[in-house]
Amino acid sequence: MAALFPPPPGPRFVLRGTQSAVNTLHFCPPSQAAGNPLLFSGSQNGLVHIWSLQTRRIVTTLNGHGGQGVIWLKTLPQGHQLLSQGRDLRLCLWDLEEGRNTIMDSVQLDSVGFCRGSILVRGQQCWMLAVPGKGSDEVQILEMPSKTSVCTLKPEADARPGMPMCLGLWQVKKTHELTNPGIAEVTIRPDHKILATAGWDHRIRVFHWRTMKPLAVLAFHSAPVYCVAFAADGLLAAGSKDQRISIWSLYPCP
Repeated sequence: MAALFPPPPGPRFVLRGTQSAVNTLHFCPPSQAAGNPLLFSGSQNGLVHIWSLQTRRIVTTLNGHGGQGVIWLKTLPQGHQLLSQGRDLRLCLWDLEEGRNTIMDSVQLDSVGFCRGSILVRGQQCWMLAVPGKGSDEVQILEMPSKTSVCTLKPEADARPGMPMCLGLWQVKKTHELTNPGIAEVTIRPDHKILATAGWDHRIRVFHWRTMKPLAVLAFHSAPVYCVAFAADGLLAAGSKDQRISIWSLYPCP
């Protein structure tokens, strides 16, 4: 009997060469890519790779975390600057303008866990940074780039929330309970139409953002998927413990 629905498509292409589990992904904004679409990846071996999506090859490798895993990457709006967070207890600010790859500044962190930081841009020259705090259940908020401490979020005395595993600075919020356990990351497409999750069960799941209706389950990776990221044009990237980065073209942006 023929299937009622066609199976989900396979990846558009696959990037190989990290030689380590892929912990985090981030697309370079079009305004900074100078016509060459770029993807940043952070690996368990402590390296940040910059990929050309035209040639599908690594064009630059950043080594600033002493071999300790890179768990978060984020570009800043003011010029060619990249934040990288590693398990070496450092958050580095890279200058990538005109081919440079130097560390401009860094923040010493207090937590050696796997929790990624988060930023909320407040203007061209300043942003808020949330990172795990000194206590295992605390979150520290800093005003950047001055590194001024805004506050430390602590649970109530009788609460036991445990160690934070994911942070997000938001100006509006919406919640939904997912039925599949073991979600490493959730990301929303820039047009707020769909979202994707990275699953410990080797699957990438795609949902309609407004209704949370399941749209697709993507099965390609042979190990847990640790990260997912959307490009401005809707391209989806997923990184896995299997050392591969899959690139998907689903539900194109209108």
